Amino acid sequence: MPFANPDQTCGRTAAVVRFEPKVPNAAGPTNGGYATCPDALSVTCMSTFRNAKPSDATRCFEIETAAYEGDDAATLKKISKRIEEYPDGFLILEVQGEIVGFINCGCAHDVEMSDEEFKELVGHDPDAPNAVIMSVVVDPAHQGRGLSRALMTEFVDRMRKVGKSAIFLMCKEHHVPLYERFGYSYLQPSTSDHGGMTWHEMSMML
Repeated sequence: MPFANPDQTCGRTAAVVRFEPKVPNAAGPTNGGYATCPDALSVTCMSTFRNAKPSDATRCFEIETAAYEGDDAATLKKISKRIEEYPDGFLILEVQGEIVGFINCGCAHDVEMSDEEFKELVGHDPDAPNAVIMSVVVDPAHQGRGLSRALMTEFVDRMRKVGKSAIFLMCKEHHVPLYERFGYSYLQPSTSDHGGMTWHEMSMML
């Protein structure tokens, strides 16, 4: 059963310490050849995106268990399998070289959001047109900086570039407005009771 539950990644308000990271200025030298970032917390200044590799599994598991509630969290075995079988659908977010968040997905021709076996990538086809998100996670220590939005924006962009037609996810009711702001449309309540909770299905056409 795929789900996206940024309980402690997007909905939390955090105090922000302002500082001024600097990046090379391609337009010409200012400030000694560097340009001050217009937004001190801009992910374009502080972070990088890449696909996961097997050695990332342990760190991703640490973040998953820190950010998800109880049975919501995927096991280390599941995370390792997702990286091994579909690294192109496992997007890593790094800030200053440290993994701080990720999104992972599988792909399907016919999407059944409540399918528990899909968590094991049973039925996954990398060439299928629909991406089905299983986790959207940011380390609690890095929350409140807009990283979840940046991560989702990058993920959507990559799925569009590889020719996917749509992205599907499930979330809790209080996250529906959040995903609507990200560009998703509400579909319906899900029949899934994963973790004994109520889930809602959403999608985005690409």
